[in-house]
Amino acid sequence: MDAVIEYSALMGQGLLVTILVTVLGAALTILVAFAAGLAGLSQHGFLRWPSYIFVEFFRGSGLLVQMFWFFYALPFLGIELNPVFAGVLALGLNEGAYAAEVVRGTIRSRPRGQTEAAIALGMGPVKRLWRILIPQSIPAMLPSFGNVMVDLLKNTSLVSLVTVSDLTWRAFNARTVTGATVELFLTILVIYYLLSLGIGWITRFLERRFALDRKALRDTRKRTLIGAVSR
Repeated sequence: MDAVIEYSALMGQGLLVTILVTVLGAALTILVAFAAGLAGLSQHGFLRWPSYIFVEFFRGSGLLVQMFWFFYALPFLGIELNPVFAGVLALGLNEGAYAAEVVRGTIRSRPRGQTEAAIALGMGPVKRLWRILIPQSIPAMLPSFGNVMVDLLKNTSLVSLVTVSDLTWRAFNARTVTGATVELFLTILVIYYLLSLGIGWITRFLERRFALDRKALRDTRKRTLIGAVSR
């Protein structure tokens, strides 16, 4: 473990980069997921078809190829991207394409009676989405979104291939100097595992929080109904 101790400071810097890429990639993933997922639900073809093409392309062409394209190929077209930006962009678009299907499928699975009730109250399509369908769909999305975020975290190791000095990149450099393959890669294996556990804990916390909020809302409605009947 001497190599791990000797390079602990550099590994710590790499860990911070990995966390940064994960957080930025997660933010972009959520943004892309809702944009593409809601567009996929649209009745307008000019929104629905681009969403379908985007999802199928980024799910089918491979994350590593996309990352290489953004970082190594775009400069030949006169567009140069910062390594971290290229990595985050590839991660966010690729994972966002998967998460977009979670958004689309979850919202589409909501009971039709809720939509009919909202229409009866005079709500337009946008208001129905933001006031009724999306709030009720988010708790059902959380487990799948948690899986997407864990997958995103694991895929951040690929940014080392576009010269981002993340945790994996630091471990490779330390291995080249010391030859301590087992110790270094066992260390980062444990670190990635602990980070995945952290994401799982956050997901379960949000699930419990939403469950409590829904219970409180049901109790409030029940008390309101009982009060109205007693009067």
